[in-house]
Amino acid sequence: MSTTGPGAPARSATADREIVISRVIDAPPELVFEAFTAVRHLSQWWGPEGFTTTTLAFEFRVGGEWEFVMHGPDGTDYPEWISWTEIAPPERIALRHGESRDDPNTFEAVLTFAPDGAATRIEMRTVFPTKQLRDQAVEKYHAIEGGQQTLNNLAAYVTEIVRTGAQS
Repeated sequence: MSTTGPGAPARSATADREIVISRVIDAPPELVFEAFTAVRHLSQWWGPEGFTTTTLAFEFRVGGEWEFVMHGPDGTDYPEWISWTEIAPPERIALRHGESRDDPNTFEAVLTFAPDGAATRIEMRTVFPTKQLRDQAVEKYHAIEGGQQTLNNLAAYVTEIVRTGAQS
């Protein structure tokens, strides 16, 4: 939205560089948060439909890194790197994400986990360095659909944990 004035929603200074995806997941915030923080969980749901993930290194702490490869359904491998910049269990995770530590196109993301009754509203707010990089992520890499599919995978995964009582 670009409307301004009294009573109008404020437009973020980064709105043209952002992707915001949210979803309500039928599981408590602590479990949804844990699914983002333990590699044993991430490997079960991370990525869009048809993708799998191989973790090369994982250390969940501020300044820690997750190096991994996403394997596309067509056999293409996508090297990925995440470094956590803020961790506030079970409400918030901030991170930097790129292909590698020295990727000049690294983007920033903030994930929030808010109670919604007995469920959790998760929001992923991603900010790219430029509008062009954001548009490329949307058009070439289908970032919005991929993000929605990733949250759907997360929802299915944690909902099954709740259903079966398999939380560990």
